[in-house]
Amino acid sequence: MTPDPDHPTHDRLGFTEVGLSTRPGHPGFQEPESIKTLPPGTSRPTRAELAAAADRTIPDVLAPGLAVLFVGINPGLWSAATGWHFARPGNRFWPALHAGGFTPRLLHPSEQDELPALGLGITNMAARASARADELTAAELLDGAAILTDKVTRYRPRWVAVVGVTAYRIGFQRPKATFGPQPESLAGARLWVLPNPSGLNAHFTPVTLGAAFAELRAATELADG
Repeated sequence: MTPDPDHPTHDRLGFTEVGLSTRPGHPGFQEPESIKTLPPGTSRPTRAELAAAADRTIPDVLAPGLAVLFVGINPGLWSAATGWHFARPGNRFWPALHAGGFTPRLLHPSEQDELPALGLGITNMAARASARADELTAAELLDGAAILTDKVTRYRPRWVAVVGVTAYRIGFQRPKATFGPQPESLAGARLWVLPNPSGLNAHFTPVTLGAAFAELRAATELADG
């Protein structure tokens, strides 16, 4: 997880500088790409491998002093089978991350360990994998919020972005929380809630997801300025 000295120059927040043409609202913006291929030497998990992945955990992508720590709800079976966050085909996290201006190119989930060098990390509200997020109990999300608070205290990211408003509402007992900046902080970090990038979330398109991520990116830059 140590930043690579050969990475491009970082801006003041710890992000790599990204061209404005990747950002929604800019005249050069294009609809986010999708991840369609697997990296060399890898294969799709089999049905048996996916079934066996239930209840597994996967390592966080973490480092001290990150600019933004993204918090998923919990790993899906694809993530548990591969060890990659947001790995299921059709999940739009990685395209939205790129479209929002956080990464200089579209990363494949297998490239997740490049994130800390960009000032970014990933963890989850609940650690155990399941086929669907709605299989989690409220108690798991409450416990997960407490564990997340401890992680933020230890690693000191400047921003924490929870990817899923329902999980945030339950875990942090904020039933009226909405998307965007939150009035409270978390162990000194600023809090933001993003839409769930799952392909099952029909309320957001790839473009509107990219715009939501870009709004967070803009807020981090404004706060630092």
